[in-house]
Amino acid sequence: MRPTWYVTFEIRKRGLLSKKERSPRETRTFATEAEAKTFARVKLEEGLVVSAGTINPYSPKRLILAHDVASWVDEQIESNEDRRG
Repeated sequence: MRPTWYVTFEIRKRGLLSKKERSPRETRTFATEAEAKTFARVKLEEGLVVSAGTINPYSPKRLILAHDVASWVDEQIESNEDRRG
């Protein structure tokens, strides 16, 4: 299955930087929104700044900004509880 979601998160710098400066952010891709949310939740729990979205040309385009990620991740929990209810 092709990846359709990405999660971008900050990287905490450790130790001395090499001559080639490291990127302060890293991105991972996922086949499903549920996988992306699970990964984003872990990074949020680590205290990192996280954003997410769909990969082009996936439609409809979604962009979840850092200040909205916590509520986006919680959508999965709420929808799962509704199904069980």
